[in-house]
Amino acid sequence: MRAARVLVLFNYDWDQVGFGRWSAAFPMDSAGFDLFSFPSNLQLVTFDLQRFVDRLAARAVRKGWCAVTSNHEQFGALAAALLAERMGWPGTPVAAVLACQHKLHARRVLQQVAPEANTPFAPLEWRYGDPPPDNLEYPRFVKPIKAAFSVLARVVHDREDLMALTRFGFWERWVIRHLIEPFERVVKARLPEAGSARRMLLEQPVQAMQYNLDGYVFAGELRPLGFVESVMYPGTQAFMRFDYPCRLSEAGRDKALDVARRFLSAVGFNHGLFNMEFFHDPVTEKVTVIEFNPRMAAQFSDLYLRVKGVDLHRLGLELALGRDPARLPLAEPSAGAAASFVYRCFDPAERPAMPDAAQQAALAKRFPDALLFRFAKSPGQIARDFKWVGSYRYGILHLGGRDAGELRERCLEASELLGWPAPYARQPAEIPVSAGYPPPDCSMESSP
Repeated sequence: MRAARVLVLFNYDWDQVGFGRWSAAFPMDSAGFDLFSFPSNLQLVTFDLQRFVDRLAARAVRKGWCAVTSNHEQFGALAAALLAERMGWPGTPVAAVLACQHKLHARRVLQQVAPEANTPFAPLEWRYGDPPPDNLEYPRFVKPIKAAFSVLARVVHDREDLMALTRFGFWERWVIRHLIEPFERVVKARLPEAGSARRMLLEQPVQAMQYNLDGYVFAGELRPLGFVESVMYPGTQAFMRFDYPCRLSEAGRDKALDVARRFLSAVGFNHGLFNMEFFHDPVTEKVTVIEFNPRMAAQFSDLYLRVKGVDLHRLGLELALGRDPARLPLAEPSAGAAASFVYRCFDPAERPAMPDAAQQAALAKRFPDALLFRFAKSPGQIARDFKWVGSYRYGILHLGGRDAGELRERCLEASELLGWPAPYARQPAEIPVSAGYPPPDCSMESSP
């Protein structure tokens, strides 16, 4: 008899590493394509989410699949929910995934169940590529209703900023349409009250420190895993590193958990891993939700494993199989502090050199625990990143240390070996300067 197998959808980057740790213990197959690699991403031309799920369902019995999981924001989490529902496997309800990923709908739900954790918001009633309306107040934080990886999400200070952000060429409009349309079709069929995702969302910018709450829900019970701090490059909205553990107060943790319980319960999120991004004001203890993600933040899995001995990818496999992750033994922690360091360029003319074989060998010898991702891109890809994200990410490095001080020292040395400026070189202010609380706007759908 064929052994039961787990299907992992869109299994790339962090997931390839994380699930790879368990490939011997859990027979696995993968399906889906890499959005960022040619020629794999050519599949986007004809991709239809429902047909994708239909084909997988037709193969499931023959392949011996009995579970499905995915941490892919753009397509994977929703595809996994649809397939699990179709096959009667454990999974996050489809409606809950849609409610989290449709950022306008999520804001409206949050306004009903936790208005104190919301920020004023409104849909931008406008089509991609058209001139923006004249009657908007600035500054505003603008982001697509359906997107991932912080694409096209940033503060705009005036109409010219907004026009520059949303001035798309033919190819860009084609890509946007094909990224949104698979989600749009499912929303129309399964959550029509949310409305179209082919729009942008306006939010009042928030000035506060940024954190992540990671956890899961099993049998309807929310179980927190931890909090990760997001540190920005000074004066930007670009991530410089992610620190675990973090400086969030106990009051802030309690408030974030309370908000998460109320929101996830409201959207019917009764099973699966989740990630909640939020702001926290250390003076007022106010928590403001950025967004809910109906999957793990795969980039953080390695941080939890180093410091807490908790492997989020193993948890994901247990949940996919319908088993209680609370029974899992903890691994021996290897560090007291860990971080995901993000190397970025803010000048499109710069081209940081990728570390050669000798540099990589030196890194591996000096820091055997290092986990390095390199992102070498063409000039066209870099230009697109600057247009859509505002910077160019060319590397990510994971390290651990006895404490935050040793971690910093190790990062500085490792960065020197790589020939890259360390994400500590310009220490950020306590509060990012890229945002602020403008006067309340009565045109928004919520109030402070």
